[in-house]
Amino acid sequence: MAAGGPIYLDCNATTPVDPRVLEAMLPHLGSGFGNAASGHAVGRAARAAVERARGQVAALVGAQPAEIIFTSGATEADNLAIKGAARALAGRGRHLLVSAVEHPAVLDSARSLAGAGFELDLLRVDPVGRVLPETLRAALRPDTILCSVMLANNEVGTVQPVAELGGICREAGVVFHCDAAQGLGCLPFDLSRLPVDLASFSAHKLYGPQGVGALYVRRSRPRLRLQPLLHGGGHERGLRSGTLPLHQVVGFGRAAELALSELRDPQVISGLRGLRDELLAGLQSRLDHLQVHGCQQERLPGNLNLSFACVEAEALLAALPDLALSTGAACSSASLSPSHVLRAMGVSEDDAHSSVRFGLGRFTTREELQRAVELVSAQVRRLRAASPVYALLDD
Repeated sequence: MAAGGPIYLDCNATTPVDPRVLEAMLPHLGSGFGNAASGHAVGRAARAAVERARGQVAALVGAQPAEIIFTSGATEADNLAIKGAARALAGRGRHLLVSAVEHPAVLDSARSLAGAGFELDLLRVDPVGRVLPETLRAALRPDTILCSVMLANNEVGTVQPVAELGGICREAGVVFHCDAAQGLGCLPFDLSRLPVDLASFSAHKLYGPQGVGALYVRRSRPRLRLQPLLHGGGHERGLRSGTLPLHQVVGFGRAAELALSELRDPQVISGLRGLRDELLAGLQSRLDHLQVHGCQQERLPGNLNLSFACVEAEALLAALPDLALSTGAACSSASLSPSHVLRAMGVSEDDAHSSVRFGLGRFTTREELQRAVELVSAQVRRLRAASPVYALLDD
């Protein structure tokens, strides 16, 4: 993966396209093109390819194919879920609950509704980033209509107790949305068993192409209705108008099929977790004053979020051109503000500014991680040598 470029350790931001996914996509950039909404033979072939992909995505998450609505990505799916459900349910109430560590696509969607007459409360998290069931129970009100808590956090990797939280919402008659973009394909997520009403997915976190995602919309117990955001030709059962990008949808389907195969092989996920733990052990053996953020046990297998005391993360990354790392969420890593996720967890502003996210994936090798440990350790020591504060830490 590193040939001709930096060692890629930012799989929480995006994953490389699996060569098997690319192989499935290529015919649909050539003679296999077509508009799935057209009635002629070319259109029917395209529609068959779309429906096959829909079935592949549905199989990965334990849904019915009719419950999968293709979108341009998880951001659009989050917007459709939050805004579409809230507007459809406004007659029942206007109170929304969203965890404080959600992706900005969820937080900003909810805040836009708060500016249009809805009431928003953020669910606090514990020091490892979890929403505790008792926190949700205490926040529910008679007019609560929607709650959104992610499957796993994109910055610190903490996995949320989705089954418990969704069960509480179901008992209260509150629609429960889960942004599952992170964790899909490396965590079990069976919607035939989970009390989840809406769930967002993205292909590019799953070794598929960028620019395509999906929203799961429950069709039973009873059927959930949404107000669409996009209007036009009535595609995707009227919930998302617009011609589908055939090659991307096909790639999403193939990526989902491969992910399902890997989920059924416990050695794949345990191997990734083992590499992550080796990375941490290697850094801890060379450096002191490291802080791991997020839950140690219930965590994405390829995620590691660390603070290096007395080192500005931006300065560290600038000194590591041979590594592709980030300081947090890709959508906001260019911001100089500390991570809203870490601050919600109670992490100090200094530690938040010194945090770096390592995202390992399907193609990460042990040799790459050994090289990363050497490079990071050398640069952290160099930067600390120039810090007047570092020498005082052990006094």
